Amino acid sequence: MKKLIILLIILVLVLIGWTAFSSILPSYLETLKTPISQVPLESVKVVGEESVVIDVVKNIGPSVVTIVQITPPVKGSTFSFGPNGFIQLPEESTKEKSSDIGSGFVLTKDGLISTNKHVVSETGVKYQVVTSDNKTYDVQKVYRDPLNDIAFLKININQNKDKVLTPVELGDSSNLLVGQFVIAIGTALGEFRNTVTTGVISGLGRGITTGSVFQGFVEKLDNVIQTDAAINPGNSGGPLVNSLGQVIGINTAVSQSGQNIGFALPVNALKDSLKNFNDNGQFKRPYLGVSYIMLSKQEAELNSLVEGAYIQNIVSKSPAQISGLKTKDIITSFGGTIVSGTNELSTLIASKKVGEKVDIIVQREGKKINLSATLGSAPNE
Repeated sequence: MKKLIILLIILVLVLIGWTAFSSILPSYLETLKTPISQVPLESVKVVGEESVVIDVVKNIGPSVVTIVQITPPVKGSTFSFGPNGFIQLPEESTKEKSSDIGSGFVLTKDGLISTNKHVVSETGVKYQVVTSDNKTYDVQKVYRDPLNDIAFLKININQNKDKVLTPVELGDSSNLLVGQFVIAIGTALGEFRNTVTTGVISGLGRGITTGSVFQGFVEKLDNVIQTDAAINPGNSGGPLVNSLGQVIGINTAVSQSGQNIGFALPVNALKDSLKNFNDNGQFKRPYLGVSYIMLSKQEAELNSLVEGAYIQNIVSKSPAQISGLKTKDIITSFGGTIVSGTNELSTLIASKKVGEKVDIIVQREGKKINLSATLGSAPNE
């Protein structure tokens, strides 16, 4: 009896399937007879690298901006060459000078812009944001992340009577692969706005040092993305995008000694900064208040010192000064962790929380001294 019931069920399913197939068979056969020349062009899409780039740029292009620096008028004397040598002309004032200094992209509809901290590192000047459709906005506030080479700019979208801006879509940089196709967009050389270049991810987890002592700043960046997509001065702060149009990095640096070697901060660092900013209305990062150089074990032995962070300067009224730290101290332990090349002081500070009390061990004039500091909040400016 059970076998008969199963057989009847199978027969019913076969009849249902045949009925459905018979209903679509004529139209399917007719489609096979249709010449390819008669197929509507709007129903055909050839997918290739070129079409991917075009689609991505079309979607994300309106969200990429140029950062402009406005230098105030400079008052002073000018000199000219006369019959008796150089003569001084009356004091005069020049006009404001504007220059394209970097790139950025829209994070929120109400006018929060992301760029690199080093792009807007100069204080005492005004900044503007120029969108892809050449609308100019004055930057009302600059927020600089003390931990990363990231800064947020706030503009007033009502300045140009816009209702909203178009924000980018942030991707995930934790699952990137070497060889993955990427697109870089930015103001190349501070002159060519919305320049598009393509390439691949050449390496992951790189550690680089940006800037130079001659430029007045040096910053060490860890876990950055290496790409061969052409990145030039002026591209800094612009987006590095995947084939889905998602931002997976922030173009940050280019190798001056090589070709097709550029670097970008992973977007997950930006997402962490954005969360910190949204939670606090500004960047709230743990702060000790020292400048230092790392002494490796070899360097320390050569100078009859110990491995650790050699304190060069202490900020007045900072947690470091309050704790009793002094210049020429060498911090050998911070929060119970040995300070070394693999555990740099900045990394250890970043792992703590604002207001957290931390035990510090220093070497001072050959003596071991135990101190403690309550970490403050790093200034945003």
